[in-house]
Order: sequence, then structure tokens, then C-alpha cells
Amino acid sequence: WYQRRVHGGSSAMAPVGPYNPGCPLDLAWVAGACVNLPALHRRAATHKVRRSVKKTHQAAWLIRAVQCVDLTTLAGDDTDVNVNRLCAKAKNPIRKDLLEKMEVNYSSITCGAVCVYPNLVPAAYKALKDTNIPIASVATGFPAGQTPLNQKLDEIRQAIEWGASEIDIVINRSYVLKGDWEALYKEVKECKQVCGDILMKTILAVGECGTMTNVYKASLVAMMAGSDFIKTSTGKEGVNATFEVAIVMVRAIREYYEETGGFRVGFKPAGGIRSAKDTLAWLALMKEELGDEWTQPTLFRIGASNLVIDIERQLYHYANGQYAATYTMPLC
Repeated sequence: WYQRRVHGGSSAMAPVGPYNPGCPLDLAWVAGACVNLPALHRRAATHKVRRSVKKTHQAAWLIRAVQCVDLTTLAGDDTDVNVNRLCAKAKNPIRKDLLEKMEVNYSSITCGAVCVYPNLVPAAYKALKDTNIPIASVATGFPAGQTPLNQKLDEIRQAIEWGASEIDIVINRSYVLKGDWEALYKEVKECKQVCGDILMKTILAVGECGTMTNVYKASLVAMMAGSDFIKTSTGKEGVNATFEVAIVMVRAIREYYEETGGFRVGFKPAGGIRSAKDTLAWLALMKEELGDEWTQPTLFRIGASNLVIDIERQLYHYANGQYAATYTMPLC
């Protein structure tokens, strides 16, 4: 059932991942970027009310959303215990009895990744050692990004040494606010060189970039420097993942793809995405703006934690015809 609804049957092509070797910094391209705010607000306001996904299609999309979630804990009181719990949820995000009732192979349903601070990567690595679930580590002075470059690079190296398979870097927003695109390009490029073949997501912290035009320009510069993904937020800013911001960033991804002849960059919204209903709108946005390839976890991730529990409750309703209390679902 799930294979037919989401993957289109056995003949469906395997999902493709990011491909972005980067390119030289094109300041003319960056300078020419401009966001039409009234048009942006109209597009964002109408997006969530333009379609409705129901019944079996909705269940299939919700299962896909689970596979795109980077299950995240980035709190000051994180310990090995809650990282282990998070990893257990990432391995089995949906109750097996629900998946069996929907005729879904539960062994193929896992979260997109587990995201933690660098010092907790060893705990995540131990908990996930017998799986293919990636371990994402934030780095580069998360969440402010206000540490010297050499320390940022050392933090990336240490996280990789401890077992991180993905790195989420955060930019220094002062470069964006000053329009110092050369400095931003240089910093992101050096981070990518240290990452090597490790997938690198660049967090723009859009709530502190000043304007939507700045968000578009920062997206372009991060991609020119070789980022595999661009990510909206740390989750610590006042403004996180909104549809206005998302439209700006995915349009930048689309322009970059077209102008470079096919360089693919992934997208990750993070912060403030808490309901299953929201995930349907996010997947629809990716499908409309970038195409089916960007509805796969190889090119689309959602940074969240408790979101998976709400998705699980909706799937319980689909399978059983009634809602379950949140406490009946395994904790993240």
C-alpha cells in the first residue's frame, strides 16, 4: 500500500541526493537578487488553503514526513539518557502495530536523522551503530556562530571524529547584515572543505538576517560555497520556519539549480513545526516549487522533536477511526 501511494510502485526511481560542488562567488548575481514582498506574502497566505490531502493519500504523506524528520534535541540539560531515548524513537518512529495494520513494512520506516550537540555524538553513535540512520551534529558555535573560524573548524573535525555523518553549521549573521558576502562565502567554503564528503547543512538563522532579500542572498552565497543543504533556523531565534522564508529559500535553490545546470541543494526548515497538518503543507510546497525529488529525505528534512508524536496520533486515527491520547505514544 505505502509503496504504491508514495513510491509509485516497484518501477519508481531511487531518490537522488544533493549534488553541489559549488562555484566561484558571483557578486553580480548576489547583488541582483530582490524579493517582491507583497507577492511573497500573497503566495504564503494562500499556500495552506489551496489544497487538502485526505484519507489514504494523507496517511502516505504523513509516513513520508516521518522519514524526513531530523529528530532533534539541542537543550542545555541534554544527557546520554534522553539522546538514547531519541535514538530509540528514530529507529521506530511509528508503532509497529499501526504500520502492520496499514500493511507497511515497519523495518523500512525510520526518521531522517538524529541531531544533537557535538559532545553527545558518541552517545548517539553507540545507540545507532547497527542502523543506517545518520547522526547530525550542530557545530561552528551553535546557535550564535560568534566564535573564531579556527575554533569552528576544530569543532567540525571533532564531531566527525566522534561519529557524526552530517554537520549542521551556523553562519555568522553579522556578515549578512553588513553585506560582507566575500567573508560569508570564505567561511562556509572552509567549513565544507573540512567536512569533505560529510553532508553539510548551512543554517542561515533567518530571524536575524534583517530582510527577505538578505535571506535570498545568503542562500545563494551558501550554495555557491558548496553547502549540501540550506536550513532556515537554529530554532533559538524569534522567527524560525515560516512559509514566507521557505518560499524565498526554495526559490533560491531553484534558481541555483537552473543557473548551474543541475546542482542540487537540499532544504531543511527547523523551528516551530509541531503539527502533522503542517507537514502536509511543507511537503506540498516542496513538490510545487522544486518537484518530487525534493519530497524525499535525501533532499528535504524537517528539524523537529515532538512533531513525530502528533503524526503518529494522526496515523492511529487513520488506522483505528479514533484518536489516541498522546501519552499512549512512545516519547521522543
